[in-house]
Order: sequence, then C-alpha cells, then structure tokens
Amino acid sequence: MNPSTAQARVLVDELTRCGVREAVMAPGSRSAPLALALHGDERIRLHVRIDERSAGFLALGLGKISGRPAVLVCTSGTAAANFHPAVAEARWARVPLLVLTADRPPELRGTGANQVIDQTGLYGSAVRFFAEVGVASAEPGQVGYWRSLASRAWYAAFNQAGPVHLNIGFREPLVPDADPGWPEPLDGRAGGRPWTEVECRPVSPVALTAFVPELPHRGVVVVGDGATRADADAAVRLAESAGWPLLSEPTGNARRGPNAISTYSLLLAAPSFAAAHRPELVVTVGKPGLSRSLLNWLRTADQQIVVDPQPDWVDPTRTAARVVPAVPTLGVGHQHEAAAHPATDWLAGWQQAEASARTAVDTVLDGAARLTEPGLARELGRLIAPDSLLFLGSSKPIRDFEAQLRPDLLAHVTANRGASGIDGCVSSAVGAALAWQGSGGGPAYAVLGDLAYLHDRNGLVLGPDEASPDLTVIVVDNDGGGIFSLLPQAGIDGFERVFGTPHRADLVADAAVYGIDFTEVSDPGQLAEAVKPAAGLRLVRVRTDRAAETELHRELQAAVAAAVT
Repeated sequence: MNPSTAQARVLVDELTRCGVREAVMAPGSRSAPLALALHGDERIRLHVRIDERSAGFLALGLGKISGRPAVLVCTSGTAAANFHPAVAEARWARVPLLVLTADRPPELRGTGANQVIDQTGLYGSAVRFFAEVGVASAEPGQVGYWRSLASRAWYAAFNQAGPVHLNIGFREPLVPDADPGWPEPLDGRAGGRPWTEVECRPVSPVALTAFVPELPHRGVVVVGDGATRADADAAVRLAESAGWPLLSEPTGNARRGPNAISTYSLLLAAPSFAAAHRPELVVTVGKPGLSRSLLNWLRTADQQIVVDPQPDWVDPTRTAARVVPAVPTLGVGHQHEAAAHPATDWLAGWQQAEASARTAVDTVLDGAARLTEPGLARELGRLIAPDSLLFLGSSKPIRDFEAQLRPDLLAHVTANRGASGIDGCVSSAVGAALAWQGSGGGPAYAVLGDLAYLHDRNGLVLGPDEASPDLTVIVVDNDGGGIFSLLPQAGIDGFERVFGTPHRADLVADAAVYGIDFTEVSDPGQLAEAVKPAAGLRLVRVRTDRAAETELHRELQAAVAAAVT
C-alpha cells in the first residue's frame, strides 16, 4: 500500500473511532487519498460541495447542531484559504470542526510549483490546535503517530469547542495501488476504541451563596448565543428560584417560563426604563451581543458573574467581577430555595412592562397593511412547530426576532453569531438542518436578508447523490442592507451606494436556476400556507421597503417607550 493511501485510511478510521460521523469535502487532486478514504467508510455520511467556502459553512452547521466536529477536507492552495471564514466563525462561536487540508510535500513548496501556498499555520490563532502532519513513509511507528495525533485533534475540537487544523503533505501516488503490504499493522485498538481515550470530567455548579451571601433583590439572568441546552435549562431554574427576570437572546434558547422577558431590547432602549431598572447583580450565560441597549445596560450593573468554562471567557463589556464554569445554583438553605416562583416586586415590575410593551408592539404591527419584517418574526414564531429548527441571518433578521419572539417558543433557534458575518448563512442553514433532521428533528427554516442570501447562493447547489434537508429559506428582500438604516451612517452623503448597496437581483429567476420551488408572500395569511412543512428545499421571498421598515422600527420603539413611561 502506498504511504498516502495508508496515512489517509488510518486518519479517517481513527477519527471515526473518536466519534466523527459527518464529513464535508470539495473536489481536488491532492486531497484524493482523504476523499477516497471518506467515501469508502460507511460509518461516515459524506457531503460533497464544489465551493470550499460553502463546504466550510456546511460543516459548521453540522457541528453547531450535533455538537460533534465534522471533518472538512480540501485540496492545496487557495482552496484551503477559502475555509478561513468558516474557521473564524467556528472559533468565535465555539463550534467543533476538524479541518484537514491536503498540501504538496515539502520539496514542492517555495518553488513556484502549481497550486502551492504556505499552509503552515494558515488559520493563525483561529484554531484550538494545529499540526503539520508530515509526509507519510513506509516505516514502523507511523500508525501510532497518526492515530495519536487524530485522537489529540478530536479532543481539542470536541472538548475545547472550536476548530482544529491538520495540514497533510501527500506525495504521489495519490490513489490506491495493488500492493497490500505495509511494515506494521494498520489496525487501531481492539473493539473499535480510540487510540487515546481522554477523560473529560463534568463541571459541577457552585452555589451562588458561596460568593454572594446576601441574594440581591434586583438580580437578572441573561442568556446569550452559544449556551448549551443544559446551561439554558439551569439559567431558567436560577431565574425562577431567585425571582429574577430572565433575558434570553433567541439563540440562547432559554426564552421560556413565567420569568422570561421577551421585549427587553425595546424596554432597555427606553432611557427612563433602563435607569429605573439598574441591576445589582447579573448572571450572564453564553455570549450576549445583539442589542446595544442590553450591552449598555449591563455596564450599569453593580456586579456581573459570567458563566464560561473556557479560559477565553466572554465579557464584551469588560465588567465581569467573577467567572464560574457552570450556571450556579441558588444555594442550600436560602430563603427562596423551596419556592418554585417567588413573587417579588422587582420581577412583577418587569412582567408588567413586558405586558405593556407587547400590547404596544401588537397594536403597531396589527395596523400594518403588508407583512413587515418585525411582523414576519412575530408570525413565524407563532406558526412553526415545537420540533422545528430556526436558523436566523446574522444581521437584521435576528434582531427582529430578538424583539418579536414570544416566550415559550419550543423550536430550537441558531445563527452564526461567533464572528457575526453574513457569509455562509445558506450553507450553515443547510448543514444545521441536515444534522437536526438526522437526529430526529422536524422541519427547518432559515430567515435571511437578501444580501446574506446572495452572498452564499452556492450553498443551494446540491449534486444528485447529496443529502438534501427539508428546509424553507425565507428571504427578506428589501433590495439592500437594511441594518445600516438603523445605524449612524443612515442619511449621510453616499449612504445608498456604499451602505444601502441595492442589488436589483431577481430572486425568482435565481431560484429557477437552482431548480428550487419559489413562493412570494406579502401578508400573514400567505405566510401560514408558505411555511407548512414540506419535503426538500424551497425559497420564500418577502418583499419589504427599507425606508418604511426604518420608520416602523422607530414607531415600535416610541410606542414601547410611551407604554412604560
């Protein structure tokens, strides 16, 4: 057996022993040993894409939902560079990912040889672990090295929740030959066990009373992006046992129960409300960052406790007084320990404000003649089934859903909020939907802005042998970048060209190119029909007007401010 084939087969076998079940690859010659090893392993579901950037984000979406790193493979040269955006998102969203880039052997590097760039440390500090695997040679000791390295890569990606990069220089021949020999057995451990098993001890929660002896009356629990299901559940329990409001971003997936305040982004943007509700203690879980109003308000807290098991803990406001590895419990013997939902004036004030804000928002949205962007968020939250997956575009759509998703939405919400770019959203949604439905989940939906959709249309290119999810992609088409109309750039000279960026693209014709069913929606009644569960990929366009949406945003904020003054 030639060295390149042996090396690829051993690496793939060891990664499957560790737990890899999904792999994504883009075609190329130098990566042939890995491609053939993945294709021949029945334990792995292989996805093939023609665009490396789309492939990277597909693998990201798979890992985001499954919690396991997907293997991501490409050939040498700029193919590897095109993985970088997905690697960066995986790093900052803490999504496990195993990147295997094929490379030319050392003798061809720095010579002007075809398709050669410097791939050593290509992704810099964005990866949790990097190794230059080296060129395989037919000598004893290689198998133990490869398997040990694969185990280490899996552990770094899985336990440290981030991307890992192995760069592998393959010499020709790149395809299997007729010689079955090798100087040592290629087999791994008996019983299908990994070469190196790493024990990961579970993190035990600490009692809040251990460092906050007197429970503050004006406490708040905030849940941001990336919170695990266990942490989200623990955050809900902490808020309810303490009698504190619970502020969860959509992707925090903790917006449930009687303490959940869903209009916090609008409430905290009202200066009088924010000033009157300054917290004594905030317990923050996950990565908050959607609302400037929330971040500005966090800075006013007397004390903030951040929940984060990683050494690079999340603290965008730089106000954390303490970092703990797990959501704390209330503490044994505390006065509220036995109370399921202790009644406090502090919580009641938030709940009353929530009710007033919801009434004000509904009054404004119900008066709209057409389906608006906030109206889409409100209605879709009402329509989708509890076992659904909802992927939200990183820019304006997720902010509309932040303000409009009611408590007790049981669907799982996800988004690319690590680096918060609009690139790769279609592919990430496809990957997330495949993983969701592969584990028994229901229908999947993605709500994207038109620029995010156009940025990653290649994510819809699926070959005839590729798995296709049941995914409805809803594109909010306002002919440009709607988020900028809400920022200080709005109205300055040249705004429409350099920020609004109208594209004039025909999304109907675009859908036809990809052979995807297309529906146009303009009112809530049509939306209900358009999002009924259906098989395969389909596209729904909601046409909106950027100027009108900007004015509606101001009207909603003014209505909430008036309601709680």
